[in-house]
Amino acid sequence: MPIQFRLYTINRGALAEFAAEWNAKIRPLREKLGFRVLGAWTIPATNQFLWLLGYDGPEDWETKDKAYYSSDERRSMQPDPARHIARIEHYVIESVEG
Repeated sequence: MPIQFRLYTINRGALAEFAAEWNAKIRPLREKLGFRVLGAWTIPATNQFLWLLGYDGPEDWETKDKAYYSSDERRSMQPDPARHIARIEHYVIESVEG
């Protein structure tokens, strides 16, 4: 299963609010659309939010991710949790365990 490591730098003072909105809006929609959220954490010292996202369905990652962002539910999220994000980093990660 492909896994993405997602690291977001959050605007100063908005980490708790972003985490709450992510839990209430982003996570449930990702899971509804077939993704697996493997964990999420905050790094208060650096105003960062990191999470692991997996997908092992029949479609490729790019198609499924595009469907998420273009879904009516995602486009209509108000307020949009992304307003808190100053920087986004996404990396596909691979296990080194045998």
